[in-house]
Amino acid sequence: MLHGQDISVAGVEVPWGAVAALVLLGAVELWLGTAFRSVLPTAACGVLCYALAGWWSTLGEGKRLIIGDLAGNLWIYGIAVVTLVMLAWCRRYRPART
Repeated sequence: MLHGQDISVAGVEVPWGAVAALVLLGAVELWLGTAFRSVLPTAACGVLCYALAGWWSTLGEGKRLIIGDLAGNLWIYGIAVVTLVMLAWCRRYRPART
């Protein structure tokens, strides 16, 4: 439920929770990429997170965890962006081929 946290700045709602959740996702994906020295765990984490977020956003009324507001959209589309950035970044940690 972190992605749903907002703060009002000069009368504008800023979804700081969605940004914090994306930073946390990026940290987990970076950790997976460096720990396993492969992009596969990073990709698997991103795909799993995206699939779960998609499922949670399509549940019926009253059960839906991710709604179609600014924070929800930032979270849904941000998962793909963060995962692609982390995949590009984690390519550096692959073992060198000789």
